Amino acid sequence: MEPGNDTGISEFLLLGFSEEPELQPLLFGLFLSMHLITVFGNLLIILAVSSDSHLHTPMYFFLANLSLVDICFISTTVPKMLWNIQVQSKVITYSGCITQMYFFILFTGLDVLLLTVMAYDRFVAICHPLHYTVIMKPWLCGLLVLMSWIISILHSLLESLMVLQLSFCRKVEIPHFFCELSQMIQLACSDTFLSNMVMYFSAMLLGGAPLAGVFFSYSKIVSSILGISSAQGKYKAFSTCASHLSVVSLFSCTSLGVYLSSAAPQSSHASAVASVMYTVITPMLNPFIYSLRNKDINRALLRFPGMAALKGSIVLG
Repeated sequence: MEPGNDTGISEFLLLGFSEEPELQPLLFGLFLSMHLITVFGNLLIILAVSSDSHLHTPMYFFLANLSLVDICFISTTVPKMLWNIQVQSKVITYSGCITQMYFFILFTGLDVLLLTVMAYDRFVAICHPLHYTVIMKPWLCGLLVLMSWIISILHSLLESLMVLQLSFCRKVEIPHFFCELSQMIQLACSDTFLSNMVMYFSAMLLGGAPLAGVFFSYSKIVSSILGISSAQGKYKAFSTCASHLSVVSLFSCTSLGVYLSSAAPQSSHASAVASVMYTVITPMLNPFIYSLRNKDINRALLRFPGMAALKGSIVLG
């Protein structure tokens, strides 16, 4: 079929990682396992925070929201890929692609903003401990999460509307495992200048500003920790934000890797592989990072039937 302008296009093709039939069962099993681990792990975090009154604090309130967003985040892309592998099809409808892209942008933005809010929470807790309960009141925590949702929804809506204005060739192959914004803009047949400008500007505004906020918060946190006289006090202060810093570093580095790989020539496959890091691996690792050395989370989890035996078997294994 000859390429040409077609504003009534009905479907796209998601090329995924490999066209080799013998690799499809391996990919299916791998991504199904990662999806189930992510959903189960983040659900445990949410249940632990909601069931234990000791965890009804701003830090764990934000963590529970992050876990919810991570479940939605991975569920936006992986189930469709698993379905395509199962039915041996690469097709996704035009409306399905736009919907997937909308929710992917939404939950990516929420991840970034919630990590920024959590950095602010750690900044107040360590740098202004005496005023922590006065500043981080429940209404402020709720307002910060609500604003994160509103900003992410408006940003995702703007990007989706820009893509809806584009026309595509009659046969559109997306060299990715989901409908990614930059890939779709590159494949459009119409003028993409405005769409690119909106994409780059929003990336700098909604990516650069939160990252600068995180850096500022941790620069103040490090200064405060260095000012603590006792080694035990320094360790205790650092341990309260070590998990969050690990997650921020993992998410930021993998996201940066995706954009750097997309700038390289002939990097479509490399970009798809790199995207797995922050779309699949990071949401899967978050529950382990936050619960591995967190005594409060571990205590809350051990209250659930069978969790003590499960933890014991993991340690023995």
